[in-house]
Amino acid sequence: MSDQGDVLDGRFELLERLGSGGMGTVWRARDTVLHREVALKEVRPPGPESTGDASRVLRERVLREARALARVNHPHVVTIHHIVDMEPHPWLVMELLPGRTLQDLLEQRTLPPREAARLGRELLSALRAAHAAGVLHRDIKPANVLLREPSPDRPDGVPPAVLTDFGIAAVQGSTQLTATGDLIGSPEYIAPERVRGTGEGPAADLWSLGLVLYVAVEGVSPLRRATTLATLAAVLDEPVPPPVRSGPLAPALEALLVRDPQRRPDAARLDAMLAAVADGIEWQPTETAARPVPPPPPLAQTPPVPTAYAGPAHPEPRRRTPVVVAAVSVVLALVATAALVLALRDGSGQDGKAGGETTTGAGPSASRTPTKTASKAPSATAATSPTRSAPPSRSTPPASATPAPPPASGRWIAQLHSEPGTSSAATRDRRLAAVRKQIPEAQYLRSDDYASLRPGFWVFYAPGPFADGRAALRFCAERGRTSGNSCVGRYLSDNGGDYALQCKPPVSSPAGRCTRP
Repeated sequence: MSDQGDVLDGRFELLERLGSGGMGTVWRARDTVLHREVALKEVRPPGPESTGDASRVLRERVLREARALARVNHPHVVTIHHIVDMEPHPWLVMELLPGRTLQDLLEQRTLPPREAARLGRELLSALRAAHAAGVLHRDIKPANVLLREPSPDRPDGVPPAVLTDFGIAAVQGSTQLTATGDLIGSPEYIAPERVRGTGEGPAADLWSLGLVLYVAVEGVSPLRRATTLATLAAVLDEPVPPPVRSGPLAPALEALLVRDPQRRPDAARLDAMLAAVADGIEWQPTETAARPVPPPPPLAQTPPVPTAYAGPAHPEPRRRTPVVVAAVSVVLALVATAALVLALRDGSGQDGKAGGETTTGAGPSASRTPTKTASKAPSATAATSPTRSAPPSRSTPPASATPAPPPASGRWIAQLHSEPGTSSAATRDRRLAAVRKQIPEAQYLRSDDYASLRPGFWVFYAPGPFADGRAALRFCAERGRTSGNSCVGRYLSDNGGDYALQCKPPVSSPAGRCTRP
């Protein structure tokens, strides 16, 4: 086992371990001959040291990575300088990229569509260069995308991206190294044709790129499941949820994430689609268009309304004529009046949950129907949202007389629990009742309604008000909730950049960002 201070090949001194993965460890090292720092990839099997045929296969895989990278000279592909072929395993000497991975960045925040489109164009240009050299990457994922230090031309955006780890690349014409049934790569990013073994080509890498961009903007991995087998089954057969936060990037994602590789756009057309998003131009798909065309005047723009997904969305704001605004206002006023009359007539109450749920009827078959309050913009799908039925819980506090609106955008809350959005209404209400035994004022909201939260969850919270994240932690500590699993100060807003505003215990020296700059 290598250790800090070791010198390899009489020249490379190991300085610091940068990270480990399934195929080895990456070190920061000093080249004592050229007096520069480099990255050394110690390539070794994940288990006990291999011998015989297994060792030969591993060594050949490393040599293949070196040859693959040497054939691609591109600013968005990591540069390989040297290979140290020594026992018990070889080492790759590569350029040292100060910065972090895309995975590190996405753990802090999601990307706006335009930033993701710029990132996608850089990775696509790297793939086009690799494909032209006969190299398929086959393991494109956020952890294999390195980000250089921020450049002057993009001080507030995503730094330039570099694609790395071609260790399982398939060089056209080379011998297949994996035995039948072996799985190399990250299951949730593998293209369906690779899983089926029906042949693969550049389109398989484009599928993986599409998933990386989906995760970057939506904040969730759409095909990840609890086990590898379940994930592979989802890759093969389950529909990819339509993107709801991707805005102008959504058409490109939907075009990439089709299971028939022949129907995916080629690299040239995809580059044009991403360029349109990055430049703020509406992409107009035609049979002959090589570049996007400018959009019509703003008042004439009518973005398509998604119909395949009934969940909450965050569409780009658009202008409405006074006539439309007036008509909508009249309809909303009539609906609100009717709802008030029914509430007074039937004696319906409010259970204090965020989201403004009202309860109609009585007995075990009473149904709860979410309704938007005046503090949130009306949703295009609110009229078609399904009703949810759940038996009343004895432990749930009695409904209050006045409905509680969801928290307004731009405030701190104490997050107490996160329940998957796929849970039934009965499960959600039962767990909320358990939280309310300790914190009676606890409410819930849908994380999809706030860009600063990861979508796909019911979030149980204490509304405060809190001056900042530390105040939320103090509130929880007074009630015995002192761990990161029981309380986190979170900032609610419509800005995805506020995802990083998370204040975690202990109260004495909290971790994370506890105040809004």
